[in-house]
Amino acid sequence: MSGTGTAVREIHVAVGVIVRAGRVLIARRPDHVHQGGLLEFPGGKVELNETVQDALAREIYEETGLKIPQGTLRPVIGIRHDYGDKRVFLDVWRTDQAQGEAHGREGQFVDWVHPDDLRDDDFPAANRPIIRALRLPSQLAITGTIDTVDAGVRQLRSALAEPLQQNGESPGLVILRAPRMAAEDYCSLATLASGICEAAGAGLVLHGSPAVFDGNPGAAGLHLPWREAEKLDVRPVPDRVWLGVSCHDAVQIDHAVTIGADYVTLGPVKLTATHPGMPAIGWARFRELLSRATIPVFGLGGLEMADLDQVKRVGGQGIAGIRYWWPQN
Repeated sequence: MSGTGTAVREIHVAVGVIVRAGRVLIARRPDHVHQGGLLEFPGGKVELNETVQDALAREIYEETGLKIPQGTLRPVIGIRHDYGDKRVFLDVWRTDQAQGEAHGREGQFVDWVHPDDLRDDDFPAANRPIIRALRLPSQLAITGTIDTVDAGVRQLRSALAEPLQQNGESPGLVILRAPRMAAEDYCSLATLASGICEAAGAGLVLHGSPAVFDGNPGAAGLHLPWREAEKLDVRPVPDRVWLGVSCHDAVQIDHAVTIGADYVTLGPVKLTATHPGMPAIGWARFRELLSRATIPVFGLGGLEMADLDQVKRVGGQGIAGIRYWWPQN
């Protein structure tokens, strides 16, 4: 509510993540507008009786001269944010097939920037999840059963030596999950696994309680199972590393957002051999929960590389799992 007791109307904003050669197009907001002087991803207000795709094509052409084939747009994320004096719903879509050369048709600064060079403080606060989505990979690889440190090292090297089917890439992040391993052994394995992942171009994300990260602060992040996440009220790791949470419903997703998670895994989407007693939520429920999430979401549970396109078509970040990449004994 505003100071006069009148509800602040939410503004529907179409946002374009335009990617070319691994870089994303950004612009600087005019000084006289809301959040003026900060950087932004191009786009603008969705007008009455206008689709999001129509708004994006119109706004991006007016601002940058780029033509956007609407059929190439894919959903990224939806973000609701309250600035106090303004409430916005950012409806974010992505394309890598924009046509033409970008220039500031309204006199604004525009540039192509690598996602790793984007800084949160340079953008309005609502943009943080967009930056996270750009930096996160589309594959979140989770280790399978690991009995000993030596076995874990061998299995990890084997898994990372084989490019994943379909796109031939290795996973960008690996979650080191070994719940049956003693804490001391897990710490030793994490130290060795970090070097193995780095050599393969992947980051190592630890799995478990915040104490696990305290013992290995050089890791790329921490992934919290729900039993650990539900105990927390604040983010347990520095902003410089990833924080993920395993979620199964809307309440858990909301809590993950509250404690400052950068992403969540959501599932199981399909029946999975890893958790045979857990019912699948199915694609319809996955899509419904995804539409409510304001941070990137990875589909989890029974998914293969062949499911990656479907996850992305409904606005998911990518897939997470074990069996699609981990060596089977």
